[in-house]
Amino acid sequence: MIAVVTVLLAFPLGYFVRSRLAASTAYAIAYLWALVFQTLYLLLDSLGGGSAPAFEAGEFPWQYGVVTAAIFGVGFGLLNLGHWLKARSSRTGTRATAASGNSAVSANIAP
Repeated sequence: MIAVVTVLLAFPLGYFVRSRLAASTAYAIAYLWALVFQTLYLLLDSLGGGSAPAFEAGEFPWQYGVVTAAIFGVGFGLLNLGHWLKARSSRTGTRATAASGNSAVSANIAP
C-alpha cells in the first residue's frame, strides 16, 4: 500500500505543486496514513493467527522498517524529480514577455 501511494502521488505532487514544502508535506501525510493503515493490517493479521502472518511473534521486524524507510526515501526522490523536471521545462519554454522587449503580439510579427 505504501508503494502504491508513493508511485501514484510522489511524482505528480512534485510536478504539479509549485511549493516544494507543500508537496513534501502532502506526500508525507499521505505516506504516513498508508503506513499506519498497512502496519495495523499486518499486525492484526499476525496477532490473529492468520495462515501466513507478516510478523513472527517474539522477533522485531527490523526488515519491515528498512523497506518502508527506503520506500519513503524513493518517494522524496520522485517528488524532487518531478519538481526539477517542471522547473526545467518552464525554463526552456519559449514565451514572449514584456521583459524581453517582445509583447505577445510583436513576437508573432516578422520585422
